[in-house]
Amino acid sequence: MSDRNKSLELAIPMGSLEAYTQAVSSIPMLSVEEEKSLARRFRDFNDLEAARQLVMSHLRFVVHVARGYNGYGLAQADLIQEGNIGLMKAVKRFDPEMNVRLVSFAVHWIRAEMHEFILRNWRIVKVATTKAQRKLFFNLRGAKQRLGWFSRDEVAAVAKDLGVKPETVVEMEARMSGYDASLEGDADQDDENSSYVAPIAYLADMRADPAAELEADEWEAHHSDRLHRALADLDERSRNIVARRWLAESKSTLHELADQYQVSAERIRQLESNAMKKLKAALEA
Repeated sequence: MSDRNKSLELAIPMGSLEAYTQAVSSIPMLSVEEEKSLARRFRDFNDLEAARQLVMSHLRFVVHVARGYNGYGLAQADLIQEGNIGLMKAVKRFDPEMNVRLVSFAVHWIRAEMHEFILRNWRIVKVATTKAQRKLFFNLRGAKQRLGWFSRDEVAAVAKDLGVKPETVVEMEARMSGYDASLEGDADQDDENSSYVAPIAYLADMRADPAAELEADEWEAHHSDRLHRALADLDERSRNIVARRWLAESKSTLHELADQYQVSAERIRQLESNAMKKLKAALEA
């Protein structure tokens, strides 16, 4: 067995990021001819071993890309894992006849998976939802070279450089500068001697509002009174059909009412439909 195959059969350590990095760095890189040969085997014969070798030989590149996202406060191991998914997607779609190295083709897929992971996990509330906002988010992170808010001149310069309106830059900067806060507060601050008040305490509880409760009761009584008057305006048969079909605990079927009134079930359905239209018109008047 060749040294290359031994390296490719290396069991990648999962418990330590440093050990993982050293392991993938020890896997030999592929030459142009080897890369094309493996890609053709995978494309033409669905050779999964060839695909595995293509992935394994590029794991070091995923680690390199992940290091560029250190400033987002997310675990490197998670970024690498997402990048590996992008690498596998790239290998699946790679065409060796394009005269482009796999590393150049895969970088877009690797970054796309990492970007999606960052946007999902950077904040509880997403800071970027549209394609334009996502692009601005990552470009703005790179353009912001210092702490603190942009000056007006800096906003104008960044907007011109990124091809967006200054207002868009200001809005995205505000989103990025926000932070997640628990409505119920931090358990560490739950101290009798602390002056901290959880945000949820500032929300008004409308359940105990006497005016709102009175309004709801009067509105319900008003509707109930109108319904009773509308029912009283119906003829006795229609009123009984509505009551049996909608108001009784044990509701009657169309056939049961048809037997009672010695008519067809379709006729009962028509009477019911006409009665409901009259009730609806009376309630909406």
